[in-house]
Amino acid sequence: MAAIASISFHGVTQSSSERKICLPSPSPSRSSVSNFDAIRVRTTFSFRSISVRPSKSSSRFAVHCMSTGSEAPPVSETKLKFLKAYKRPIPSIYNSVLQELIVQQHLMRYKKTYRYDPVFALGFVTVYDQLMEGYPSDEDREAIFQSYINALNEDPQQYRADAERLETWARAQNSSSLVDFSSKSGEIEDLLKDIAERAGGNGSFSYSRFFAVGLFRLLELANATDPTVLEKLCAALNINKRSVDRDLDVYRNLLSKLVQAKELLKEYVAREKKKQAERAEPQKANEAVKSFLAENYDTRK
Repeated sequence: MAAIASISFHGVTQSSSERKICLPSPSPSRSSVSNFDAIRVRTTFSFRSISVRPSKSSSRFAVHCMSTGSEAPPVSETKLKFLKAYKRPIPSIYNSVLQELIVQQHLMRYKKTYRYDPVFALGFVTVYDQLMEGYPSDEDREAIFQSYINALNEDPQQYRADAERLETWARAQNSSSLVDFSSKSGEIEDLLKDIAERAGGNGSFSYSRFFAVGLFRLLELANATDPTVLEKLCAALNINKRSVDRDLDVYRNLLSKLVQAKELLKEYVAREKKKQAERAEPQKANEAVKSFLAENYDTRK
């Protein structure tokens, strides 16, 4: 069996020529995948991020500070909550990534500077959907998402809702309108203005890789993936473009390796099915002979 030992977020070559993030993959058999442990994907994430519980105010995109009021729970508690919420087995190619991811997001989630950010939420939803694309069951994939976010004491519905609102808005934009948000008024324009103000040093802002992915998702949906547009948007938001370029390359590298891992998984499943079919042939032949002999024996009688 082939094995993929690790997928790391370090030492990835930067590239500005391609910005589209996608993950086409096969849909392997659930029964074969569940017991398959030869292909493992290990990720090493390094997040520097913020976020928070949804606001009860009238603004759907309200961002405010999070006060836990007590000590942060240990990572083991968050992982246990996830395992208790979703008890079905997860194929190792997906489970390895999820376990690494939830540990790192736990550390981010319980920082004192933690803030909820809809662009960050869009980035996480985008990455999750890409990582889990091709999962044997769409229903299970969404159940895992719900369990994952709930384990972090967050609201999975808000993650999905905010991601959807941002995506809908981005589809109605173009290269110019997306970058020129500061001169316009609107719910999402105000959100971007707030990010720019905080990132410019007038408030608490912590850049993260999920934020970078969310940012590019906006550009992708607006059909504005030219590197010059990304550069202008980063400048308007007071975000370091080099960091965004680096983190987008890291995710592209991750997704590329996941595609390779899933191809190996697909080949493994196909081989197992072929072996099962080959083992079944002699048994079918024996049963046919027995049936023939039995019929002829009965006829002679």
